[in-house]
Amino acid sequence: MGKYSRLSLADREELSRGLSKGESLRQIARHLDRHPSTLSREVSRNALNAESYRAVSANGETAARREIRKRKLDQYPRLREYVFAKLELRWSPEQIAQVLRREFPGDKAMQISHESIYEYLYVLPRGELKKTLIKYLRQERKKRRERTGLKEQRGKIPEMISIEERPAEVADRSVPGHWEGDLLMGKDHRSALGTLVERKTRWVYLVPLKQKDALCVRKAFAKTITRLPKRLRRSMTYDQGKEMAEHKLFTKQTKVKVYFAHPGSPWERGTCENTNGLIRQFFPKGTDFSKVSLKEFRWVEGLLNGRPRKTLGFQTPKEVIGTLLR
Repeated sequence: MGKYSRLSLADREELSRGLSKGESLRQIARHLDRHPSTLSREVSRNALNAESYRAVSANGETAARREIRKRKLDQYPRLREYVFAKLELRWSPEQIAQVLRREFPGDKAMQISHESIYEYLYVLPRGELKKTLIKYLRQERKKRRERTGLKEQRGKIPEMISIEERPAEVADRSVPGHWEGDLLMGKDHRSALGTLVERKTRWVYLVPLKQKDALCVRKAFAKTITRLPKRLRRSMTYDQGKEMAEHKLFTKQTKVKVYFAHPGSPWERGTCENTNGLIRQFFPKGTDFSKVSLKEFRWVEGLLNGRPRKTLGFQTPKEVIGTLLR
C-alpha cells in the first residue's frame, strides 16, 4: 500500500461505481490500493449509507469542510490584526481571547480561543513574522537562586518587622494600598531597577535607580510612594536585601510600614515575583539599566498597567485602580 494521500475525484468515482455494482469496501480498497478503513470513513462522512454515496457530492462536501478548517486568523483579517496588535503589547493568548469576548460579545468573527492562537503561531512557516510573534510570548522564567544565596550571607537588617506581623487585610487583598517591592539586577550586578506592585490591583511602578545602595533605594521608593493618595499607602512587603536597610526612615517619610519576608521564600511576595517575570520580557537578564531611558521605563510601565490580567477577571490594572480612585 502506497503513501497516504487524500482521495481524488477519480478515486471517489471508482468508489461510487464499485458500490453501485455491489462490491465490498475491501474489494474496492484493493483496486484503489487504499486501506478499507479510509473508504469506510469516506462513505460515513459523506452519505447516509453505501447505496446513497455519490462521488461528485462527496467531493464537494470534503472541499467545503476543508475550507471551514482554514485557520480563523487567516479567514478574518480584522481579528488577525487585533490579535497581532495585542501580542505586540505582550498580552498572552488567553488574555486576548478573554478580552475579545468582553469587547465583541455578539460578533463570532471576533472570537477565538487561546489554543487557536497558540496553534496558529506555532504552525506558521519559519520567517520573520513567526520569529517576531513568538518573541512576544512570555517565556518561562528561571528561579532567581543567586539572590537567595546573597541574602543569607549578608546578615540581618536592624529592627525588621516580620511578615508574620502583617495584618490579615494584606494577605486576603481586601484593601488596596499594600505593595510588594524588589530590585531587578542589571548586567554584572552593576545597575538595578526598582519594582513596586500593588497587591490588589496589580498596578506596577518601575523605579529607576542611580545606585542600588540603601540611601538611593529609600529615596527613590519614597519619591514614588508619596505621590499616591493616602489610602493607597498602607504597607510594603520586601525581601531581606540590604538595600532596604533604611526601612525605618522610609516609613517615617511615607507612613508605609515595611514587612520583611523570610529568607529564601519568594512565594511570600508572589505578586512581585510574577510581575518581575513580566518585566523581564522587556529587560532580560544582562540588561544595563543605566543605559535605559526614562521614556522606555514609562512605556513598559504603561504596557503592564494596560495589560488584562486573569486574576483581575481580565480587567487591566489601570481599569481596576481607576475604579478605586473614583
